[in-house]
Amino acid sequence: MGGGSVKDLQSKKELDELVSNGGSLVLHFWASWCQASKQMDQVFSQLSTDFPHAHFFRVEAEEQPEISEAHSVSAVPYFVFFKGGKIIDTLEGANPSSLANKVAKVAGPVNSGDAAAPASLGMAAGATVLEAVKELSKENNSSKTDAQSSEIVDDTLKTRLQQLVQSHPVMLFMKGSPEQPKCGFSRKVVDALKEEGVQFGTFDILSDNEVREGLKKLSNWPTFPQLFCKGELVGGCDIAIAMHESGELREVFEDHGVLPPATDKGEVGAKNISFSSSGKGGVSDSSGLSDSLKSRLQSLVNSSPVMLFMKGKPGEPKCGFSSKVVEIIRQENINFETFDILDDDEVRQGIKVYSNWSSFPQLYVAGELIGGSDIVIEMQRSGELKRLLTEKGITKKETLEDRLKNLVSSSPTMLFMKGTPDAPRCGFSSKVVNALREEGVDFGSFDILSDEEVRQGLKNFSNWPTFPQLYHNGELIGGSDIVLELKNSGELKSTLSE
Repeated sequence: MGGGSVKDLQSKKELDELVSNGGSLVLHFWASWCQASKQMDQVFSQLSTDFPHAHFFRVEAEEQPEISEAHSVSAVPYFVFFKGGKIIDTLEGANPSSLANKVAKVAGPVNSGDAAAPASLGMAAGATVLEAVKELSKENNSSKTDAQSSEIVDDTLKTRLQQLVQSHPVMLFMKGSPEQPKCGFSRKVVDALKEEGVQFGTFDILSDNEVREGLKKLSNWPTFPQLFCKGELVGGCDIAIAMHESGELREVFEDHGVLPPATDKGEVGAKNISFSSSGKGGVSDSSGLSDSLKSRLQSLVNSSPVMLFMKGKPGEPKCGFSSKVVEIIRQENINFETFDILDDDEVRQGIKVYSNWSSFPQLYVAGELIGGSDIVIEMQRSGELKRLLTEKGITKKETLEDRLKNLVSSSPTMLFMKGTPDAPRCGFSSKVVNALREEGVDFGSFDILSDEEVRQGLKNFSNWPTFPQLYHNGELIGGSDIVLELKNSGELKSTLSE
């Protein structure tokens, strides 16, 4: 994949240095087996020649998992655009015209002073680009179709993937076989599993492209290898190796009955006795936790009626077990708080001792440990989780519909607008505010730009697609056109005083 002034990115460290320099930078995530990647590389190379002041780099997505995972790459070709040290845009799929336009935005015109260029590409990108566009068009937008179909895993494939994932208690999807790994990352995870002394099944994703692409979508994980335990994703190479080195991988296997416990769980505190010297209050009990750390852990555990210690955050879980428990709590429709144990090693190690539970996630209700993912999953299936939450007085959180009903009724006359009455953020909102003020109408307001959930939900709630929206006594009056018509006809004040 040569040509132009494109370079191959070798490491995340190299990328961090490039980004910190603050210039214009474009990354092309590609794969050697992907035809669309090769075609788009022709476009990419030509653009790198046309825009010599920007930096153009290729990233082989599956060979650079740390970089791919950091940018949530789930399909190739995929492009990321940086300027001034920040990501300003992305593009997924084989779309030469969009790529040319986005490069032009991040890198400036081809030559200073150049005007807007051909509408076909949005810029004068050269013959190679035009040829690539023709080539992709000949294929009847097959790459676009591929990109759309790759977003969906059909039921037959989904069933097959789930059967594969659950075919062994520990299952590794890798490149090659344990005896002949086809990439260094797969070899590392195989070695780690052998050192753990655990039996595991494997699947060579190079032998089946349908499984290879489908599993990325099913697991929401862009690279290989992928390690599963009891049907749940543990993670990729970096996470598996880090867990192996910290001893946490063995703890996960023990907790899920894949390996026999090395020691009785009551002895966990002995392994963490070093905490007694890190705090200020001395040792509080035989657990080895200092008073200060124990107090901090108690505060965290009781900081919310439902508290989850997990890897990552609810919107971005860093392991399959954490993701599953978040999903279950959301299905119960209750408020909950989380703590990312990857951000704080003192809490990560200390809570294992405090709870006498060696792995994560850990779910607490009303200050009491419920357990890890296996227990939470089983409790939900049996209905016990719902009963427990009811017994502990954990009430269901307000639904979006309830919230919207309360908002539209929060003032007799209520305006949902962009911005605030004193600083409207669109002309239509400004006109409605002025109309209401000129009529001497008191009204409450809500800035829909401040809350995307309300912004989208209210469109469905009112069956009205745009903003502003004016309500009176909980009933929709209409948008700016209707409000201005009422004002011009002299009916606005009487309508809002009924």
